Amino acid sequence: MRADLPAAVIGSGPNGLAAAVTLARAGIPVTVFEAAEQIGGGAQTREIVLPGVRHDLGSAIHPLALATGFFRVFGIEERMRFAVPEVSYAHPMDRGGATLAFRDLERTVRELGAAGDRYRRLVAPLVSRGDELVDLVLGENALHLPRSAAQAMLAAGYLRRALGQGIGMQRTPDLLAGVFAHSVAPIPGVASAAAGLLLATLAHTVGWPVPIGGSGAITEALAAELRAHGGRIITGERITAAAQLRRHGDFGVRIHNTSAAMLVQVERETLPSRYASALRRFRGGNGVCVLHLILDGPIPWQDPRVASAPTVHLGGSLAEIALSEREVSQGKHAARPFVLLTQPAAHDPQRNPAGVHAVTAYAHVPRGSKLDESEAMLAQIERFAPGTRERIVAMRAVTAAELGAQNPNFAGGDIANGAITLGQLIARPKLSASPWKTPARGVYLASAASAPGPGVHGLAGWYAARAALREVYGVVDPPRK
Repeated sequence: MRADLPAAVIGSGPNGLAAAVTLARAGIPVTVFEAAEQIGGGAQTREIVLPGVRHDLGSAIHPLALATGFFRVFGIEERMRFAVPEVSYAHPMDRGGATLAFRDLERTVRELGAAGDRYRRLVAPLVSRGDELVDLVLGENALHLPRSAAQAMLAAGYLRRALGQGIGMQRTPDLLAGVFAHSVAPIPGVASAAAGLLLATLAHTVGWPVPIGGSGAITEALAAELRAHGGRIITGERITAAAQLRRHGDFGVRIHNTSAAMLVQVERETLPSRYASALRRFRGGNGVCVLHLILDGPIPWQDPRVASAPTVHLGGSLAEIALSEREVSQGKHAARPFVLLTQPAAHDPQRNPAGVHAVTAYAHVPRGSKLDESEAMLAQIERFAPGTRERIVAMRAVTAAELGAQNPNFAGGDIANGAITLGQLIARPKLSASPWKTPARGVYLASAASAPGPGVHGLAGWYAARAALREVYGVVDPPRK
């Protein structure tokens, strides 16, 4: 074993830090390089709108952090705490009602009334084998083929029939539409159904947890674990070429927590042209416009029960959500966009001063959009919570173009780091038994642009580092907790 051969990790998002922790635990000298002054990529909690009020920069609710293996294997979750609400997400409807997805599946079935049996038939088989589903869809040893595709096709077909029959008052298709829309992909479709069914399943197994202290607490826990095992982090240095690393050392392994395009740029002298061309064909997805709000009280939902849900899906019926997502896929701005809103204050009350409610929402927009969608998003919030505008103390919007400028991994505002299509779920970034490995020895891709895709789970970094340990360092069984 060449334990003296140091490794470099480019990018300090959760996948990059997961890769660094895995290597450091095995005794490998590892240095993480981050272009920004703050580590974490999208997993940061910062004072974005006003001093003293902290919002999550990117995703705020993290079922995959509890459901997948990396955090358990290394005991990272022991360095931090999660609040797991009784309600995973809520879906308000017009006329003041709402449907809640409880962690308890049978309670959700009862919530859905006459439509509950259909929901049970779709979701219960997955919930009963939740751990197997996670390993099957997100595991290391498959070609990252979503082998739950049969269930995804069943769900997509059900939504298509619901649309064709004009079902607008049955709550099961509406509830599914909200969770399927997380994928920033047209619905109903097999890709959005595959991603959505996984999230819906986790809602009834591990739940949809709120990290205490915000998403930045996950980054802090990973960084603490890395430093405890001798790893280094260098911020404020954007790596644009592999040769740039030489002034910091001779790195035998380079793991890229970057987009596929950035990997090609940095490793342009080492990657074979055929492989580089394949990465250039990897297609980016549409973007999001983010709205950070500071309110002087909780959102006044028409259905007060919605206040207990950390995640709220705003878009109305299946037909409305399908239309808005179709418009975005066609390069248009939806007239009434689907809005995904997070309100963590009830579950993490110490994050901000008493009486201050930090809320974040985003809407899907065409890739690279420069349009501020604040008014359209506020209209959707007001639709289900009249009086919200009167509670706004301050707000800040971040367009898709601005999001991409802040973080190259989110080019065009694409927070998934690559379009969510069936092909790009199977081949991410290309079809391979080890999609993290490149043809260049010691060079790996470990980001949402590689399998198993987006989400704060650390798996791409963990898998890439494990491959490097086997192939470069000769470590077949890396140390665990």
